[in-house]
Amino acid sequence: MAKKKDELVDEAKKIKAEIDALKKKKDVLDSTLKKTKSKPAKTKKADAKPAKTKKADATKPPKEKKLTKKEIEEAKKEAEKTLEEELEEQLSDEEIENFQIEKVDMERLTNKVCDILAERESEGMFQSELWKKLKLTSRDGSRLALKLERMGTITREKILEKNRWTYKLILKKTPISTQSIENAPCLVCPVEQKCSLEGEISPRNCQFIEDWVIAEMKKPAKAK
Repeated sequence: MAKKKDELVDEAKKIKAEIDALKKKKDVLDSTLKKTKSKPAKTKKADAKPAKTKKADATKPPKEKKLTKKEIEEAKKEAEKTLEEELEEQLSDEEIENFQIEKVDMERLTNKVCDILAERESEGMFQSELWKKLKLTSRDGSRLALKLERMGTITREKILEKNRWTYKLILKKTPISTQSIENAPCLVCPVEQKCSLEGEISPRNCQFIEDWVIAEMKKPAKAK
Protein backbone atom coordinates (compact mmCIF):
# COMPACT_ATOMS: atom_id res chain seq x y z
CA MET A 1 0.00 0.00 0.00
CA ALA A 2 2.77 2.38 0.91
CA LYS A 3 4.48 1.66 -2.37
CA LYS A 4 1.36 2.38 -4.40
CA LYS A 5 0.86 5.61 -2.49
CA ASP A 6 4.41 6.75 -3.31
CA GLU A 7 3.81 6.01 -6.98
CA LEU A 8 0.65 8.16 -6.98
CA VAL A 9 2.52 11.02 -5.30
CA ASP A 10 5.29 10.83 -7.93
CA GLU A 11 2.68 10.79 -10.70
CA ALA A 12 0.94 13.84 -9.20
CA LYS A 13 4.28 15.68 -9.04
CA LYS A 14 4.96 14.94 -12.71
CA ILE A 15 1.50 16.21 -13.73
CA LYS A 16 2.03 19.35 -11.67
CA ALA A 17 5.42 19.92 -13.29
CA GLU A 18 3.88 19.55 -16.74
CA ILE A 19 1.08 21.99 -15.82
CA ASP A 20 3.68 24.51 -14.57
CA ALA A 21 5.64 24.10 -17.80
CA LEU A 22 2.49 24.71 -19.86
CA LYS A 23 1.72 27.81 -17.80
CA LYS A 24 5.19 29.18 -18.49
CA LYS A 25 4.76 28.57 -22.22
CA LYS A 26 1.37 30.33 -22.10
CA ASP A 27 2.88 33.34 -20.32
CA VAL A 28 5.63 33.58 -22.96
CA LEU A 29 3.05 33.40 -25.77
CA ASP A 30 0.84 36.06 -24.11
CA SER A 31 3.82 38.36 -23.69
CA THR A 32 4.80 37.93 -27.36
CA LEU A 33 1.24 38.65 -28.52
CA LYS A 34 1.09 41.86 -26.46
CA LYS A 35 4.33 43.16 -27.99
CA THR A 36 3.09 42.36 -31.47
CA LYS A 37 -0.20 44.25 -30.94
CA SER A 38 1.54 47.38 -29.56
CA LYS A 39 3.74 47.82 -32.71
CA PRO A 40 2.12 49.69 -35.72
CA ALA A 41 1.49 47.57 -38.79
CA LYS A 42 4.11 48.08 -41.45
CA THR A 43 2.82 49.47 -44.72
CA LYS A 44 4.23 48.70 -48.06
CA LYS A 45 6.39 51.40 -49.58
CA ALA A 46 4.31 51.31 -52.70
CA ASP A 47 1.20 52.22 -50.65
CA ALA A 48 2.90 55.17 -48.97
CA LYS A 49 4.17 56.73 -52.20
CA PRO A 50 1.72 58.91 -54.15
CA ALA A 51 0.72 57.61 -57.53
CA LYS A 52 2.99 58.82 -60.27
CA THR A 53 1.42 60.96 -62.97
CA LYS A 54 2.75 61.18 -66.45
CA LYS A 55 4.71 64.36 -67.07
CA ALA A 56 3.05 64.73 -70.41
CA ASP A 57 -0.35 65.19 -68.73
CA ALA A 58 0.91 68.06 -66.55
CA THR A 59 2.96 69.99 -69.08
CA LYS A 60 1.18 69.57 -72.41
CA PRO A 61 -1.78 71.96 -73.01
CA PRO A 62 -4.95 70.51 -74.52
CA LYS A 63 -4.86 70.38 -78.29
CA GLU A 64 -6.77 73.21 -79.98
CA LYS A 65 -9.25 72.32 -82.66
CA LYS A 66 -7.99 73.42 -86.05
CA LEU A 67 -10.40 75.66 -87.97
CA THR A 68 -11.26 74.89 -91.54
CA LYS A 69 -10.53 77.40 -94.30
CA LYS A 70 -14.23 78.24 -94.51
CA GLU A 71 -14.46 78.85 -90.74
CA ILE A 72 -11.37 81.14 -90.84
CA GLU A 73 -12.89 83.17 -93.68
CA GLU A 74 -16.21 83.48 -91.81
CA ALA A 75 -14.44 84.59 -88.60
CA LYS A 76 -12.45 87.20 -90.55
CA LYS A 77 -15.61 88.46 -92.26
CA GLU A 78 -17.37 88.72 -88.89
CA ALA A 79 -14.47 90.73 -87.38
CA GLU A 80 -14.52 93.16 -90.33
CA LYS A 81 -18.29 93.67 -90.24
CA THR A 82 -19.44 97.32 -90.09
CA LEU A 83 -22.64 98.89 -88.76
CA GLU A 84 -24.02 99.15 -92.32
CA GLU A 85 -23.48 95.46 -92.96
CA GLU A 86 -25.25 94.58 -89.71
CA LEU A 87 -28.16 96.87 -90.64
CA GLU A 88 -28.27 95.47 -94.17
CA GLU A 89 -28.73 91.98 -92.70
CA GLN A 90 -31.57 93.18 -90.46
CA LEU A 91 -33.47 95.33 -92.97
CA SER A 92 -35.35 94.33 -96.09
CA ASP A 93 -34.71 96.01 -99.48
CA GLU A 94 -38.04 97.81 -99.16
CA GLU A 95 -37.17 99.20 -95.70
CA ILE A 96 -33.85 100.55 -97.01
CA GLU A 97 -35.28 102.06 -100.22
CA ASN A 98 -38.22 103.71 -98.38
CA PHE A 99 -36.14 104.94 -95.45
CA GLN A 100 -37.30 108.31 -94.09
CA ILE A 101 -36.03 110.47 -91.22
CA GLU A 102 -38.89 111.97 -89.25
CA LYS A 103 -39.55 115.67 -89.96
CA VAL A 104 -36.76 115.81 -92.55
CA ASP A 105 -37.11 116.67 -96.25
CA MET A 106 -35.28 113.66 -97.70
CA GLU A 107 -34.91 115.20 -101.17
CA ARG A 108 -33.27 118.30 -99.74
CA LEU A 109 -31.05 116.17 -97.48
CA THR A 110 -29.99 114.02 -100.44
CA ASN A 111 -29.10 117.12 -102.45
CA LYS A 112 -27.07 118.44 -99.53
CA VAL A 113 -25.15 115.14 -99.31
CA CYS A 114 -24.43 115.36 -103.04
CA ASP A 115 -23.27 118.99 -102.77
CA ILE A 116 -20.83 118.14 -99.98
CA LEU A 117 -19.48 115.03 -101.75
CA ALA A 118 -19.21 116.92 -105.06
CA GLU A 119 -16.72 119.29 -103.42
CA ARG A 120 -14.51 116.29 -102.50
CA GLU A 121 -14.81 114.83 -106.03
CA SER A 122 -13.14 111.39 -106.32
CA GLU A 123 -11.48 111.76 -102.91
CA GLY A 124 -14.80 111.23 -101.15
CA MET A 125 -15.49 111.66 -97.44
CA PHE A 126 -15.59 109.34 -94.42
CA GLN A 127 -19.21 108.72 -93.57
CA SER A 128 -18.67 109.54 -89.87
CA GLU A 129 -17.36 112.98 -90.91
CA LEU A 130 -20.34 113.54 -93.23
CA TRP A 131 -22.96 112.47 -90.65
CA LYS A 132 -21.35 114.79 -88.09
CA LYS A 133 -21.53 117.65 -90.59
CA LEU A 134 -25.21 116.94 -91.27
CA LYS A 135 -25.96 116.36 -87.55
CA LEU A 136 -27.29 112.85 -88.16
CA THR A 137 -27.00 109.86 -85.87
CA SER A 138 -24.71 107.06 -86.99
CA ARG A 139 -27.71 104.75 -87.44
CA ASP A 140 -29.71 107.23 -89.57
CA GLY A 141 -26.62 108.12 -91.57
CA SER A 142 -25.83 104.47 -92.22
CA ARG A 143 -29.37 103.79 -93.45
CA LEU A 144 -29.22 106.86 -95.67
CA ALA A 145 -25.90 105.66 -97.14
CA LEU A 146 -27.46 102.28 -97.95
CA LYS A 147 -30.44 104.01 -99.58
CA LEU A 148 -28.25 106.34 -101.69
CA GLU A 149 -26.11 103.40 -102.77
CA ARG A 150 -29.22 101.46 -103.86
CA MET A 151 -30.33 104.55 -105.82
CA GLY A 152 -26.96 104.63 -107.57
CA THR A 153 -26.18 108.11 -106.20
CA ILE A 154 -23.04 107.18 -104.27
CA THR A 155 -20.51 104.38 -104.01
CA ARG A 156 -19.21 103.10 -100.66
CA GLU A 157 -15.55 102.16 -100.34
CA LYS A 158 -14.73 99.97 -97.32
CA ILE A 159 -11.58 101.20 -95.55
CA LEU A 160 -9.68 100.33 -92.35
CA GLU A 161 -9.34 103.65 -90.51
CA LYS A 162 -7.70 103.85 -87.04
CA ASN A 163 -8.00 100.08 -86.58
CA ARG A 164 -11.71 100.22 -87.35
CA TRP A 165 -13.57 99.27 -90.52
CA THR A 166 -15.69 102.06 -91.99
CA TYR A 167 -16.81 103.45 -95.34
CA LYS A 168 -15.73 106.34 -97.51
CA LEU A 169 -18.59 107.80 -99.55
CA ILE A 170 -17.92 108.95 -103.12
CA LEU A 171 -20.46 110.76 -105.31
CA LYS A 172 -21.46 108.71 -108.35
CA LYS A 173 -24.15 110.92 -109.89
CA THR A 174 -26.18 113.96 -108.87
CA PRO A 175 -29.88 113.16 -108.45
CA ILE A 176 -32.44 115.09 -110.48
CA SER A 177 -34.11 117.73 -108.34
CA THR A 178 -37.46 119.41 -108.97
CA GLN A 179 -36.66 122.33 -106.67
CA SER A 180 -35.28 124.43 -109.54
CA ILE A 181 -38.62 124.40 -111.39
CA GLU A 182 -40.98 124.60 -108.41
CA ASN A 183 -43.74 127.18 -109.08
CA ALA A 184 -42.64 127.50 -112.73
CA PRO A 185 -45.62 128.97 -114.69
CA CYS A 186 -45.14 126.51 -117.54
CA LEU A 187 -46.44 123.66 -115.36
CA VAL A 188 -49.91 125.29 -115.14
CA CYS A 189 -49.83 127.53 -118.22
CA PRO A 190 -53.33 127.91 -119.77
CA VAL A 191 -51.91 128.45 -123.28
CA GLU A 192 -49.13 125.83 -123.11
CA GLN A 193 -50.52 124.08 -126.23
CA LYS A 194 -49.98 127.22 -128.34
CA CYS A 195 -46.49 127.97 -126.96
CA SER A 196 -43.47 127.52 -129.26
CA LEU A 197 -40.10 129.22 -129.85
CA GLU A 198 -41.20 130.75 -133.18
CA GLY A 199 -44.89 131.24 -132.32
CA GLU A 200 -46.85 134.26 -131.19
CA ILE A 201 -46.78 132.82 -127.67
CA SER A 202 -43.14 131.95 -126.85
CA PRO A 203 -40.86 131.51 -123.82
CA ARG A 204 -38.75 134.31 -125.29
CA ASN A 205 -41.40 136.95 -124.63
CA CYS A 206 -43.54 135.21 -121.93
CA GLN A 207 -44.51 137.63 -119.19
CA PHE A 208 -45.33 134.75 -116.83
CA ILE A 209 -41.75 133.39 -117.08
CA GLU A 210 -40.25 136.87 -116.66
CA ASP A 211 -42.29 137.51 -113.49
CA TRP A 212 -41.38 134.08 -112.08
CA VAL A 213 -37.62 134.52 -112.71
CA ILE A 214 -37.63 137.99 -111.09
CA ALA A 215 -39.51 136.61 -108.05
CA GLU A 216 -36.99 133.76 -107.66
CA MET A 217 -34.05 136.16 -107.87
CA LYS A 218 -35.48 138.29 -105.09
CA LYS A 219 -35.66 135.28 -102.72
CA PRO A 220 -32.81 135.20 -100.11
CA ALA A 221 -30.05 132.67 -100.87
CA LYS A 222 -30.33 129.46 -98.81
CA ALA A 223 -27.42 128.79 -96.50
CA LYS A 224 -25.57 125.62 -97.36
